[in-house]
Amino acid sequence: MDFLELARKRRSIRKYKSAAVGDEDIKALLEAARLAPSWGNRQCWRFVVVTDEVAREKLADKREWIAEAPVIIVACADPEKSGQKADQDYYLLDIGIAMEHLILAATERGLATCWIGWFDEDLARQAIAAPESIRVVAYTPLGHPAEEKGEVTERLPLEEIVYYEKYGQQ
Repeated sequence: MDFLELARKRRSIRKYKSAAVGDEDIKALLEAARLAPSWGNRQCWRFVVVTDEVAREKLADKREWIAEAPVIIVACADPEKSGQKADQDYYLLDIGIAMEHLILAATERGLATCWIGWFDEDLARQAIAAPESIRVVAYTPLGHPAEEKGEVTERLPLEEIVYYEKYGQQ
């Protein structure tokens, strides 16, 4: 499958089968994330693979559908291992790139994911026993999809989102 086809196929899935995800698949996704670029190649990310039901329920935090997935992969960052310029914390970008690599690799293998970026960070940190110095940036349930989603939802045309040379200039 070519890249644009893969990008079109990636969807946020909120219903998962209970079937286990193979260790080989999980390792392949983590390898894809590991290969992502990062600020100064500092690789601030750490990933926690959560299969324990109690920990998954804590991470779900009343969104039961998240805990239905047999695996949750939590992306953490050590801000000290990344950079900051002009009040921009680059660990957030580093995690975003690595997570997108992971999620696209899951899609390629027929696995389902859903970006989770809104959550109680302290609760998530507690669920995975991460130290206070570590930021929990994002996570995704991972499993075999129990729902099929159709075509990509409507996107703005390029003419509305791309400018040349100056902002607002078509």
